[in-house]
Amino acid sequence: MTVIPEDELEFRFFRAGGPGGQNVNKVSTSVQLRFDVVNSPSLSEPVKERLLKLAGSRATQAGEVLITAVRFRTQERNRADAVERLQALVDEASIRPVYRVPTRPTRASKERRLESKAKRSTIKSRRGRPRHDD
Repeated sequence: MTVIPEDELEFRFFRAGGPGGQNVNKVSTSVQLRFDVVNSPSLSEPVKERLLKLAGSRATQAGEVLITAVRFRTQERNRADAVERLQALVDEASIRPVYRVPTRPTRASKERRLESKAKRSTIKSRRGRPRHDD
């Protein structure tokens, strides 16, 4: 698990939309977390590539990941939510994919496949009306 230092994260707070009464109009509870993946010294190059790929539309052209949190009514909880979501992305990107080593089918498995095909063919050819070859 790779831990991202707090100084590499940039937070921006703004007012959330939607229902919420006077609280929505007065308090900046929404959080936008910005993390510069490309220039981050705490991540290795393969992890950076996988993270940008995983981020999808949340990644910018400049190589930053943007996460917007508006789920909760308090700024602190939205901030914690954004950090947790970023950490989950980084954790997922830290897992190296297991590459499949391609193998060939064995001779016996090829023969079994061909036998089953032949058997199926005879079953299907026996269906229908009987032929009268006189």
